[in-house]
Amino acid sequence: MPVSAECTSTEVRPSAIIYCEGNFGAIDGKTANGLVRHSERYEILAVVDSQLAGQDAGLVLDGVDRGIPICRDLHDAMTQAGAGPDLCIVGMAPTSGLLSNEERSVLLQAMSHGLGIVNGLHEFLNDDPEFAATAAINNVEILDIRRPRAKTELRMFSGRILDVTCPRLAVLGTDGAIGKRTTATVLTRALREIGINAVLVGTGQTSIIQGARHAVALDAVPAQFVTGELEAVVVEAFETDDPDIIIVEGQGALSHPTYLSSTAVLRGSRPSAVILQHAPTRRTISDYPAFAMPTPASEINLIETFADTKVIGLTLNHENMTDAEITAAITLYEVELGIPCTDAIARPAGHLVDMVLAHFPELQQRTAITTT
Repeated sequence: MPVSAECTSTEVRPSAIIYCEGNFGAIDGKTANGLVRHSERYEILAVVDSQLAGQDAGLVLDGVDRGIPICRDLHDAMTQAGAGPDLCIVGMAPTSGLLSNEERSVLLQAMSHGLGIVNGLHEFLNDDPEFAATAAINNVEILDIRRPRAKTELRMFSGRILDVTCPRLAVLGTDGAIGKRTTATVLTRALREIGINAVLVGTGQTSIIQGARHAVALDAVPAQFVTGELEAVVVEAFETDDPDIIIVEGQGALSHPTYLSSTAVLRGSRPSAVILQHAPTRRTISDYPAFAMPTPASEINLIETFADTKVIGLTLNHENMTDAEITAAITLYEVELGIPCTDAIARPAGHLVDMVLAHFPELQQRTAITTT
């Protein structure tokens, strides 16, 4: 579902609660996690997860109070939301991309209370007779975020990416649900804060729900069109926003046995630089315990062999790590890999900016122009 519009800070955003029962703060709750950290499109009022009820969502994720309560159920969330939310967002992103019977029941209940549904799963709820009928009866809308454009409108790779003259940087990872989108978002914001016109191109459902101006859900596009669809979105971002640099959100991992979207990111956007995201405490690939996690070194070798690009830095997902362990890991990887390393959440965003400026020194001129 390509997107070319977003809410600005002056617009009234629809309000929403996020349904993420049993998954908030975990790998399969990545859509909810991302929306609590950053949402331009919707005002997030509450999160539903009975296992963490009574806590603040921001404190659970990052130790930052965001004034977003975690509630025990839908009724509790609607009560705490006050004037009433407009929407219920599906905050889970399981590997299957499907709803359980219990999850279906909660979403149908939400519609009966007048809430529209924002659905980022592979299961398109508008095609489900029960959901379609409930939406019609209650005069609410279901947004199936992952639904691609009609096959007659899908674009093949054309080579127009060669006309994009600004730098492209992709944030890839060693696994799925490892923080690529979060790092890309933090980096884009940090570059813009120093005067560099950085534009984010989203490649997954969470970026679209967050309000990315330019995005496509790559894993919902038929294989023969996937590089062309991403190429078209990158070209659109270049032509409409006149960026100094384009940051492309990665998907999955090039080494992953299931997710293939990283190949499309490298082929469709042809980044000249990559930042790699890694979770040092993961021993196996998420949802696939028979497969060991790749090392950063092996993933870097794979990326640089597969594409004409260079990995310029490593960023960490600090799950299950103390601050001292983060510091030790940063030091270890910098020595081992010979590239800078940081953590987008636990360390200053300026470290990310330094990675980019070191590789693209011409961007320094943009900061000088803005500040003079």
